[in-house]
Amino acid sequence: MTAHTAPALIEVSRLTKTYQLGDQTVHALAGVSLRIAEGEFVAIMGASGSGKSTLMNILGCLDVPTTGHYALAGEAVEGMSSDQLASVRNRRIGFVFQQFNLLPRTSALENVELPMVYAGIKAAERHQRAQAALARVGLGERTGHTPAELSGGQQQRVAIARALVNSPQLILADEPTGALDTATSDEVMRLLADLNAQGMTVVLVTHEHDIAAWARRKIVVRDGLIIEDTGVAT
Repeated sequence: MTAHTAPALIEVSRLTKTYQLGDQTVHALAGVSLRIAEGEFVAIMGASGSGKSTLMNILGCLDVPTTGHYALAGEAVEGMSSDQLASVRNRRIGFVFQQFNLLPRTSALENVELPMVYAGIKAAERHQRAQAALARVGLGERTGHTPAELSGGQQQRVAIARALVNSPQLILADEPTGALDTATSDEVMRLLADLNAQGMTVVLVTHEHDIAAWARRKIVVRDGLIIEDTGVAT
């Protein structure tokens, strides 16, 4: 199934986001429309201040637009309360961040279990699913290690396992290789590409062209608008 025929996972229409900074109005997004189909691998690029992080935060239900429409898996999210947004994040989205965001004194297994604690899943099932997720990212032998006992690349793999453990429809990766060397970055990107090949939708925010090259579609944001899109899904 191509991106042109697959159902839309993300549909945004005329999104705007404005902030007040003192007496100044900042237009972070100035009317973005975008469709991302299930199973796509998309890189969002742009300079600092371009609006790409604001767009990422709205797509991840971490922020809401000032105006416009956003549907995730057919569910309109722009008018949701903070509790409803939290529920959507936990059910539908797995996040991968630049700084891994792992609990330092906690084992890899316990770090991966964390989203399931919030979802109210019982301990035995949490344990089983966390082990399976760590095995999926090649860390089945490292489940008892704390972050300090793991390399940067292994820590990011734990973070990816944590993102996968609730079986999300979407992986949002925000500069996932920003804290890693080139060889380790390639390992992490290969893992994300493998997950995409297995059917996972991956949206990546990066300012690095060699990282964006892993994606099959590139979107460039400038001044709150999409100025380039190499593979528009229609």
